[in-house]
Amino acid sequence: MAIPYRITGGHSRRSPLPLPTARALLAAVFTGAVLSILCVLSFTDSFSYLGFQPTSVDKRESSRQYLYWGARIDCPGKHCSSCAGLGHQESSLRCALEEALFLDRIFVMPSRMCLSSVHNTKGIIDSSNATSNPRWETSYCAMESLYDIDLISKTVPVVLDNPRSWYGIVSRSTKLGEGDVAHVQGVSRDELKDNPLYSDALLVNRTASPLAWFMECKDRTKRSSVMLPYTFLPTMPARKLRVAAHKIKEILGEYDAIHVRRGDLLKNRKDRFGVERSLHPHLDRDTRPEYIKRRIAKWIPKGRTLFIASNERAPGFFSPLSDRYKLAYSSNFSSILEPVIENNYQLFMVERLIMQGAKTFVKTMKELDSDLALCDDPKKNTKIWEIPVYTR
Repeated sequence: MAIPYRITGGHSRRSPLPLPTARALLAAVFTGAVLSILCVLSFTDSFSYLGFQPTSVDKRESSRQYLYWGARIDCPGKHCSSCAGLGHQESSLRCALEEALFLDRIFVMPSRMCLSSVHNTKGIIDSSNATSNPRWETSYCAMESLYDIDLISKTVPVVLDNPRSWYGIVSRSTKLGEGDVAHVQGVSRDELKDNPLYSDALLVNRTASPLAWFMECKDRTKRSSVMLPYTFLPTMPARKLRVAAHKIKEILGEYDAIHVRRGDLLKNRKDRFGVERSLHPHLDRDTRPEYIKRRIAKWIPKGRTLFIASNERAPGFFSPLSDRYKLAYSSNFSSILEPVIENNYQLFMVERLIMQGAKTFVKTMKELDSDLALCDDPKKNTKIWEIPVYTR
């Protein structure tokens, strides 16, 4: 039998003895198989080292460029030690998403959202404890529990700022020399797109306005210039929230809806003469049942099913409307909501979907000129404190 050839530690070499044809073919196949396995193992180890398995490689192309605004919405800035309500944070998030869309970059979204204690009272699902004002225990929630990230990515590619989503991709790309990080502040999105100093960077790390992220979009004077509609994020809730809203809408059948925001907006303060003043002087009056009934009579006929979404906690507050309408609240659907709702932000997202499905929807205050509203006070904060009005 021939002795297999091997390289020894010396400098001399011997010519290998020829193998029979069949054995040579077998050796070649075996060697190729071993090399293939080693390559696969090496590839797998590389991905494992970067923090995710090969099966979870993000479909949003590792060769793309990224836009990062911060680890939390509106932070860095004055909101790092506190956080605003859902609507405020959505305005900021939409602004960041718009910039990513404009720059054709993948947006690195914060993996958590801060929950404001002011807007996170728990008792609304269960009307039996509505006056106790319990709070949800958590002050943060996973972004994926609020939004469908894959659904958002059909319009604006998004990854979450966790190891499985983008740290590995950025680390690998940087090692391969595919670009570097551009730290920017006070730079317009047009310059980010046109200046090679920024446009060629793998990652643009923007420090947004310390007042709020959405201040970066304040220079737009026309709504037509907005790349993402104001309704974009409200239509992107997580799947379990969409399913819950769909079930409730099926039970309601054909219905109308009103959103009555009281609670946090009914804040008065006394001037130096001791006179009560408010930023929304007509709101308290216009959101009381007797005034609501008078206001919506021209839009919603008697006998209709009326879904009411409100942060008013007083039990039976809207009962006077029951002599004209069949009233429905979130608390009527606790069997559907309790298994999926973990905070008040999720609850409002479900209620918002329900209100969007109404035949007639009346808001608390107008956002657009075409909106129907209970109160004519401007929604935007005018900083003008006026004496509240309670008479007609």
